[in-house]
Parts: sequence; structure tokens; C-alpha cells
Amino acid sequence: MNPRRKNRLLVAGAVLCGMGLAAGLVLYALSASIDLFYTPEEIHFGKRETGQRPVVGQRLRVGGMVKAGSVKRSTETLAIAFNLYDARSEITVHYTGILPDLFREEQGVVVQGELLPGNVVLAKEVLAKHDENYTPPEVKKAMQDNHYRAGREAL
Repeated sequence: MNPRRKNRLLVAGAVLCGMGLAAGLVLYALSASIDLFYTPEEIHFGKRETGQRPVVGQRLRVGGMVKAGSVKRSTETLAIAFNLYDARSEITVHYTGILPDLFREEQGVVVQGELLPGNVVLAKEVLAKHDENYTPPEVKKAMQDNHYRAGREAL
């Protein structure tokens, strides 16, 4: 083989390997920052399509309604615990910080955080819905699906 052609082939191979390595590192970095959306039912029983359940330590977003009577505030700190529910399941959320002004019981919220053992979510952020007509699209669809199924199961 011609030495010039051999050098070109080695350079092209090195460039392709470098691009593959860079793409792999980018995908690995992005996978660590992805927050998948779950409902309380999906945390307990898994996604309907795949049956996949989140694992302990996974970052996720959870949407549901704040259960009435479940909000417990610490008297010394900004720590708060409350339960999120949907048609079939319920999870506990722990959060330390200032809650949005619109946060209240029987209101839809989305929490973003990490799953702990016992289906407890350690929230880093709590988002409350804006007004009477707005619900995040993922929460609205999940709640409609869960309420529809709950109604059909009752029949």
C-alpha cells in the first residue's frame, strides 16, 4: 500500500474514532441529566407501555394532586412533606424550601427530584399550576388516562 494512502487511512480512522468517542461522551452526559415524567401509579406499577419502573436514585419528575390533610410542615425549618396521588396510587414527597404561592391541597403539582427507597421523592423543585385552566400537558394526559381507567374498572 502506498505510504501516502496509508497515512490518509490512519488519519481518517483516528478522526472517526475521535468522533465516536465524543458522541458517546455527549450521550452519556445527557443521559445523566434526563428527568423522565412519572405519575404516582407509574412509580408503583411501572409504565403501561413498557412496565418500566424508576429505580432508587433516579432523577425524575412526578405529577399528581396534593392529597388533602397530608401536608406536614416543620416548625423549625423550611422542610415540608406531602402526598401526591392519582386515580390508583399515592407517593410521599419531601421538600425543603419555599413553596410556590399557588401550592395548596387538592391542587395539581409537578415535583422534580430523586427517588428514594419506599417510593419517596426528595424534591429539588415544586411547580404548582398557574390558574384554574392550566395543567401541564403530561399531568393532564396522565390524570385523564388514570381517571378514565379508574371509571372503567369500577363498571
